[in-house]
Amino acid sequence: MKMPELKIGHLISRLPIVQGGMGVGISMSGLASAVADAGGIGVIAGAMAGITEKDIATNGLEANCRALAREIRKAKEKTTGIVGVNIMVALTHFADMVKTAIAEKVDLIFAGAGLPLDLPGFLKKGDRTRLVPIVSSGRAAGVICKRWYQRYGYLPDAFVVEGPKAGGHLGFKAEQLDDPAFCLENLVAEVLSEVKSVEAEHGVRIPVIAAGGVYDGADIRRFLEMGASGVQMGTRFVATHECDADAAFKQSYVDARKEDLMVIKSPVGLPGRALRNQFLLDVAEGSRRPFRCPYHCIKTCDPENSPYCIGIALAMARQGKLKNGFAFAGANAFRVDKIVSVKELMNSLESDYDRVTA
Repeated sequence: MKMPELKIGHLISRLPIVQGGMGVGISMSGLASAVADAGGIGVIAGAMAGITEKDIATNGLEANCRALAREIRKAKEKTTGIVGVNIMVALTHFADMVKTAIAEKVDLIFAGAGLPLDLPGFLKKGDRTRLVPIVSSGRAAGVICKRWYQRYGYLPDAFVVEGPKAGGHLGFKAEQLDDPAFCLENLVAEVLSEVKSVEAEHGVRIPVIAAGGVYDGADIRRFLEMGASGVQMGTRFVATHECDADAAFKQSYVDARKEDLMVIKSPVGLPGRALRNQFLLDVAEGSRRPFRCPYHCIKTCDPENSPYCIGIALAMARQGKLKNGFAFAGANAFRVDKIVSVKELMNSLESDYDRVTA
C-alpha cells in the first residue's frame, strides 16, 4: 500500500509528509525546495530568517522580511512543489512576516507558538495562501475555528497537532512532557474529534497533521490509521545534505546518544528540547553570558533576566559553533545514524511505510 496524498485546499502533496519549519536558518530555501521536489511539503522557517543579513541587529524588521521574501523566491525557482513558511505568533514582527509571505504567494503559512487568532485578516481577495495553525490541544483548535469563522467567515485549511516529543520550543508545561495523558496519539484523537464536529457543522474538510516524534514509516502509518491526513517531521530532515545548517550542526545529531536529549528552560519562557552540550551545562550551573539584546525577536523574551541570548546561541549553532550555542532536536534525534539526501530519506520513508502495510 502506497502512502496517500495529502490535500490541503487546492494543494495536493504526493506524499503526506510536511517538513517542519526549523528556525534561525536551519530550514531555508535549500531544504524546503528539496523536500517539495521529493513530493512532500517544504517549509521555510520565519524565525530569524534574516540572521545572515548585515543589518539584522540594527534593522530587524526589514532584514527578516527581506530575507523571507528572498528565500520564498529561491525555493519557488528551484521547485514546482509545495512550499510553505512557518511563522511563530510570538515573533515580534509576526504581522509583517505574514504580509510578506502572502505577498510572495507562498502556498501555506504554518503558525504556532501562540494562537494565530487574527491570521485570516491578512488575506485579501484573490490570495491563494492556505492557513494552517499549529496547536497542542483540541480546545485550542476549537477556539481558533470559532474565532476565525465569527470574525472572518474562514476556517483553518488544516491543523498541525504538535506533541511533547518535538524539538525546539514546546507548547507544554515541563511536567506535561512525560505525562502519558499528553502523548501525541491522545492529542491527535482530541483534535480529530473537535475537527469532526466543525466539519459536520460547516460541510468542510480540515486535514489534521500529526507532529512531534514522528520518525519512520511505521509512525506515519500509525497516525494515518488513527485518522490523521499527514505527518510533520523536523529532526529527520536536519540530517540531510540539503539542510541549510552547517555540517557540524548535522553531525551533532549523528553523534547524539539518548541521554544527550534534555529539556531546557528557554529565555522566551517555554521549555525546549535540545542536545546536551557544554554550553547548556554551563547555563544549568548558573553561569551567565552577558549580552545586549540585538534582535528583539520574540515578544515573550526577558533579556534583563535571561542568562544568554537565544537568538545568538541558535545563530552560533547554525554556523557549527556549538561551543557558543546549542542545537534544538526532537526526542528521537539519537536514532539518527547518518546524513543522507532528502530524496534518500523520502524513499526510505516510503519503503518503510510500504513494508509495514504489506
